Amino acid sequence: MSEDGSNVEPEGLTRSESLEEPEFIDEISDPSNETSPHSGNTDFNQIYESNSSENTEQPSASSTSQLNGNEETNIEIPFSDTNIEEVIPLSNSESPQSSESSETNEAEEYHPVKFPIGRKFRGRTFNGHHKGFDMESDTFTVHLDAKGLQEFPVDIVKVKYVKYLYLDKNQIKTFQGADPGDLLGLETLSLQENGLSSIPQEIQLFHNLKVLNASYNEISHIPKELLQLGNMRQLFLNSNHIESLPSGLENLRYLETLSLGKNRLTHIPDSLCGLKNLKTLNLEYNQLTIFSKSLCFLPKLVSLNLTGNMIGSLPKEVRELKNLENLLMNHNKLTFLAVEIFQLLKIKELHLADNKLEAISPKIENFKELRLLNLDNNLLQSLPKKISHCVNLESLTLSDNNLEELPKKIRKLKNLRQLHANRNKMIKMAEEISHLSKIHSLEFSGNQITHVPIEIKNCKEITRVELNYNNIMYFPVGLCALQSLDYLSFNGNYISEIPVDLSFSKQLLHLELNKNKITIFSEHLCSLTNLEYLDLAKNQIRKIPHCISAMLSLHVLILSDNKFEIFPKELCSLKNLQLLDISENQLHKIPSEISKLKKIQKLNLSNNNFTHFPAELCQLQTLEDLNISQISGKK
Repeated sequence: MSEDGSNVEPEGLTRSESLEEPEFIDEISDPSNETSPHSGNTDFNQIYESNSSENTEQPSASSTSQLNGNEETNIEIPFSDTNIEEVIPLSNSESPQSSESSETNEAEEYHPVKFPIGRKFRGRTFNGHHKGFDMESDTFTVHLDAKGLQEFPVDIVKVKYVKYLYLDKNQIKTFQGADPGDLLGLETLSLQENGLSSIPQEIQLFHNLKVLNASYNEISHIPKELLQLGNMRQLFLNSNHIESLPSGLENLRYLETLSLGKNRLTHIPDSLCGLKNLKTLNLEYNQLTIFSKSLCFLPKLVSLNLTGNMIGSLPKEVRELKNLENLLMNHNKLTFLAVEIFQLLKIKELHLADNKLEAISPKIENFKELRLLNLDNNLLQSLPKKISHCVNLESLTLSDNNLEELPKKIRKLKNLRQLHANRNKMIKMAEEISHLSKIHSLEFSGNQITHVPIEIKNCKEITRVELNYNNIMYFPVGLCALQSLDYLSFNGNYISEIPVDLSFSKQLLHLELNKNKITIFSEHLCSLTNLEYLDLAKNQIRKIPHCISAMLSLHVLILSDNKFEIFPKELCSLKNLQLLDISENQLHKIPSEISKLKKIQKLNLSNNNFTHFPAELCQLQTLEDLNISQISGKK
């Protein structure tokens, strides 16, 4: 937590925007089916792009030992510079635990599966070159990432059932020698980080290709040969040098995902609206200044990402995006929202952070399906009362605005789980918050709040509270009833003591009271026997009570910039302590009892009054990081 009250978003609720590339969508739907398979939220972070093999979840031993007629046979292709070993899998009949084939023929799903080279799976490996062998599996994945390849591995694709081919981090510049007859089974090709300046013309030979990932290259244009791949479902060209889109995009009539993030696009051509099956479009971090009308006539579009552009307004035609569920427009130049946007009744996520919005229309009441609303870092002075009609809202983030209060009707947001309003101009925390029975995370850091209403005790499900850098003088008694609370942060306030019994919160794991006015390490803190992290830096504490020995779960203890003149021996009873920061005090020696800290890894003793290196520190066998700078004394 920084002194300005900035915070790290908790996990599990926000889909915070990242510069990470989106991943491939796990399943490709039948384009002839009018029903979208993405009935829920579409997350750009769930789109699967080829990641490194160490991030790939490996199947358990049990899952690879039991095969039946409908399961894929997992096999390995060992790879060396001089030899490619061909692998013949065990047939189902050879599996000692094979089960009867299912009588139900499930519809085939397009589901890329990654198995890194070098991991052993069931199968027999032959070191010789066996031509024309039969494969029992119809799904075969080959990983040749970072192998120093300069040519397309034509021998690999001669294997009949190669479906997924990953060639990331090589130097392949051409597909020379590729035989169209050998490529008929290939459906996924990944060429990330190959230094490509263009996509080879031979790409037109990959007639059945459904997924192409050529992100992180130096590609400057999309060749016409690529537009001949009529079976393409997903195309990823993120982080390239593409400045414009070609005509003929409509030829990719089955395309469902188009990701062109972090390129140099300045406009979107009308031909884009010919992609009638497009569901996910990523244009983040380009140089767009206009929300092109052609974007508004994509009838199946579910997710649109325009984050990081320079768009100043939305066109009226935006109302045509009837199936849009997720709109990401963070980091643009929006000063207002066209009223037509409130006709998009299926919107579930609306990301508008880092714009220049001064107000939100009351018509937001139309967003009955809205789950997430991000309005961080705008110029808002108030919220419309009718936001209370967004009854399914789960996450509302309002940090870095000019809000003085929240509407009282916010109490009607019964499904709200996350409410963040850091760095605004609020002088009190509204009592209405106590009616948010499902709230999990509450953040109001960087305001001018003087107290927390006792009614907060009604928020039974709350797990995280951050009220850093306010004007709070007394520890809020209402927090004492929060049985689920595990993270509590009150840095930069004016709390001088902790008079209440904190034993209520058995779940509390993390407590920050940095930069307050505390003079005594309260014995009430000792009752927090499950606490793992305690920060009491920048207070006026002089000694530690014996009862701290009860805090055996404590892993991190920060006592820097207090008034300690003697190293507290009581700290040596913390058998599980891994990090201790007691810098910026007035210590001049270390007790021999410090040897009891059997798990200590990091110890900060800098800026104290030591005149020589304390020999007692040599007893700390687990110590990895010791800071004892300015050993001759403080500045």
